[in-house]
Amino acid sequence: MDFDSDWLTLGRHRVRLRSSRGFPTERMRTAIDVMRLAIENNMSARARLVDVAVREEKAYELSVGTTFADDRLCVPQLEAAIAVVLGLLPGQVRIFVTVVTQEEVDLHFGVYERMLAEKIAGLPPIERETPHPGERERID
Repeated sequence: MDFDSDWLTLGRHRVRLRSSRGFPTERMRTAIDVMRLAIENNMSARARLVDVAVREEKAYELSVGTTFADDRLCVPQLEAAIAVVLGLLPGQVRIFVTVVTQEEVDLHFGVYERMLAEKIAGLPPIERETPHPGERERID
């Protein structure tokens, strides 16, 4: 079990929080909510905050997944705006946008977020049990 990471669901974003100092704090969760609002209001509807890592020197690294390539254009302005709101230096907030094609991800609710997390954050894919021959597949 990892004691330096946690999962947080904020609206349509399923975010993995990672902190080098131990378990993510409430203050970090508040900062993540600010980041989520910035992404939702300045990027496309397909952009999802997937992973946030906090380093020792209070530097945030955000991974955003999207199917819309133009989402990369607003990254410098978002980094500066988030840093100002959180009282950090501009270099302490880094946003990495990964663009995937719509063919690579299923756009159904919930599945899209998980597939982006698998592609961007390096999560292992969900393994499904294969039914025995002659048995119907069970969906939980």
